[in-house]
Amino acid sequence: MKTLAFLLLMTLSAAAAVGESFSDPAMEARARDLQRQLRCLVCQGESIDESGADFAADMRHLVRTQMAEGKSDAQIQDYLVARYGDFILMKPPVQPNTWLLWLAPFVVLGAGGAVAWVTVKKAAAAKG
Repeated sequence: MKTLAFLLLMTLSAAAAVGESFSDPAMEARARDLQRQLRCLVCQGESIDESGADFAADMRHLVRTQMAEGKSDAQIQDYLVARYGDFILMKPPVQPNTWLLWLAPFVVLGAGGAVAWVTVKKAAAAKG
């Protein structure tokens, strides 16, 4: 029980110690770089670094807290991917479960081109 209380106090003190920015410029640059690689799930087109959503603010705080605890960028990203899926990454990896994310723009473009081609062919055949 004492160990649990100690861990809780350590977690709370680490969270309280993390502010909006690090005093160390290298840590601040690392935090901003990592935050630019993570998508705001509310805004979807913005990173958590540039988003003003409450979710993004919570994620920025989480990233900075984990950095203050000594976790690496990969560990932080792995934690967030496990929690929110690959969509949290601004550049999700190309793998079978993300093919739709990568291929959807090309499929839509191809479908639009096919519709335009059929429309032009029908118009040409009608003129005759």
